[in-house]
Amino acid sequence: MRLSSGERIARCLTGQPIDRVPFGVFGVCWNPWGSTMQRWREEAGNPKLDYLRTIGADDDCPVLPLHYGVFPHFPREVLAEDAETITVRTEFGVVKRDLKTGSGAMADWVDYPVHTPDEWRHLKAERLIIEREDRFEKIDWSVWRNYDADGKAIQAGTFPFGMFGTVRDLVGVETMLYWTHDHPEVIHDMMEHLTSLWLWLYERVAREVQIDHIHIWEDMSGRQGSLIGPAMVEEFMMPCYDRIATFAKAHGVRIVSVDTDGNCSELVPLMMKHGINMFLPFEVQAGNDIREFRRCYPELGIVGGLNKNALAIGREAIDAEVDKARWMIRNGGRYIPGFDHLIPPNVPWNNMEYAARVLKDLCYEG
Repeated sequence: MRLSSGERIARCLTGQPIDRVPFGVFGVCWNPWGSTMQRWREEAGNPKLDYLRTIGADDDCPVLPLHYGVFPHFPREVLAEDAETITVRTEFGVVKRDLKTGSGAMADWVDYPVHTPDEWRHLKAERLIIEREDRFEKIDWSVWRNYDADGKAIQAGTFPFGMFGTVRDLVGVETMLYWTHDHPEVIHDMMEHLTSLWLWLYERVAREVQIDHIHIWEDMSGRQGSLIGPAMVEEFMMPCYDRIATFAKAHGVRIVSVDTDGNCSELVPLMMKHGINMFLPFEVQAGNDIREFRRCYPELGIVGGLNKNALAIGREAIDAEVDKARWMIRNGGRYIPGFDHLIPPNVPWNNMEYAARVLKDLCYEG
């Protein structure tokens, strides 16, 4: 049995027979920061280094390039700049300040496009209109039909779009949390409207190609757990998840995943009840142990969970993470190896090459 890359991914994460474990897929668990990539190219002596090709990664899930959010976009513009930082307004209307070094440090979030319920209503009417055919302007359907025919696992949904994730990026996390108390009807409306937008897009896509994977980006956890409690997750988010799960079931979508940083132990069992069957990236520093998740949730698809900091330490630390991946593969499967977030700039290229080689060997063992 030799499977296509997409069929292998879908079968692996849903517990069906596979020829081998997928390798090097799901970018958040393999991609470097910009400054990391610069270091790798310098150390490899190759200014055009394509690290995924070099390590022999499998074909990943191609992501449909739809306009999932604010559209028409805000004009992207530089608002301020000094020797160390640059402040820009993004196409989504968020104002952020970044270091020019590209160190991978988190941006300072300065401002958001929505400050009041009235501003939300205006934004919804002007830039979140659902039935806009130009939300598909980047799509060449012949290319996507070829992906479908070639057995790639076509993905709908991507960063930075999710119930919590998108609303947070529209109003800011503090305002969002206050509004769950002061303006709960607005938070409900925001999440329901965004879900209606995405489902309209997905219905249109499903007329043309098979969607294999719906991805929801949340980033709604810290070390202490979820930023909102289970009751609030149930009230505000899960009705929207139920709508997506209903669509997925009706259209044969095999993977419905969530990406959230931090400690996701509260969210996993709750979201599994509402149709989610895969999570990533399981940050180790936040207290996640993928082996414990496997013991508790044998039907969960798991991606990532290997400590990226081991890549900066050396081979002994890397081997310990590979042993963790080996345990996962041999104790229930439904696991694709990867690291627990983007690779930081303190990781040498030779360590990354070694880790990729031994993980690839593990995936190809059978």
